[in-house]
Amino acid sequence: MLCFIGGGHLLVGRSHEDNYPESITHLPIVTGQLTEFTTAVDVDRQVSSALSTGQSLYTIDEQLLTSLQPDVILTQDICAVCAIDLQTVQRLAARMSPQPRVVSLNPLGLDDVLDNLLQVGEAVGMEREAQAAREGLEARLRRADELVAASQAAAAATAVAKPTEEARPCVAFIEWPEPLYVGGHWTPQLIERAGGTHPLNPARPEGAAKSFAVTAEAMIATVPRLAILAPCGLNLQQTRSEFARMKALPWWPQLEASCSGRVALVDGDAMFNRPGPRLVDAYEWLVSTLQALPHAAPPDFPVEWVAIGSGAAAAEGASDRVQRLRAELAAAEAELAAEEQGVVAAIEEVHLCAVRQGQHSYKDPKTGDNPC
Repeated sequence: MLCFIGGGHLLVGRSHEDNYPESITHLPIVTGQLTEFTTAVDVDRQVSSALSTGQSLYTIDEQLLTSLQPDVILTQDICAVCAIDLQTVQRLAARMSPQPRVVSLNPLGLDDVLDNLLQVGEAVGMEREAQAAREGLEARLRRADELVAASQAAAAATAVAKPTEEARPCVAFIEWPEPLYVGGHWTPQLIERAGGTHPLNPARPEGAAKSFAVTAEAMIATVPRLAILAPCGLNLQQTRSEFARMKALPWWPQLEASCSGRVALVDGDAMFNRPGPRLVDAYEWLVSTLQALPHAAPPDFPVEWVAIGSGAAAAEGASDRVQRLRAELAAAEAELAAEEQGVVAAIEEVHLCAVRQGQHSYKDPKTGDNPC
């Protein structure tokens, strides 16, 4: 956010997770983490074990940070699993001389993220630049909103209105694959604003609840037409590896999006998980996807679509579903044909009887009404 408003030259240090933009990656790293990424399920085990004993997940190099003599420390208190906790930073800052100002950014929704730009700008004396940066993001959001409104208006004007599940498709946003976590904070807002629904954790005016674990059965029951796998803190390559494990789980072929092939793998670490300017890129991509407007997506957005049949489990599930639906359709058509044939035979019979008896009319054998 600091670089986005033009203040990258003010940075003297960064956390171990600060890797964007690339121009800051030469700066000294003042934090570290005790967990090591192996697989999603193993990371969950490591985190749960540390939190159960009150152990911090992160470290901070007090000597290095003190030697950098910062005037301002930008940190957060929105998630103890995502970064060093605020209390540790405040205690360390209190021991430094001169004591730096600690600015904690804790957005719950997209509007809060935009406000944070102004908060950062005020902290470093770049209020005007921050306001201009915010206005630029707001202009992009308005353009994307207009595309959504126009697309929905066009759909409403068609001769046959779309069913609700098609007009506002359900989205399964998977923020962690194992155990299964749904998207939280600003993510449901982005989905619903782009024209979708996120029923397991719906948006609220102030932002949705934090990401939380759900059962596979609950996710399947929402019948999502689109599944987005964007694990917190994982890049696209790591997400690809996690998907290879997830699609082998027994519940995956039962997910509607898996059967229809509407599954997207996204670099969540870059585009969705961090409350920064790139959330606008994420929103534009959601609009392009949910409204079928490919031109609305940002160029080079880090996404991979999973083709139908990629993976034995997915292919088998989709094939079974298609065969079952075809069989049900064939049975229904046969039943309808038999019924129609029976009605025609009955009409022919009563018509012939009426002719033989010299009658000028007869009752419809199907309804019993209206002389024919």
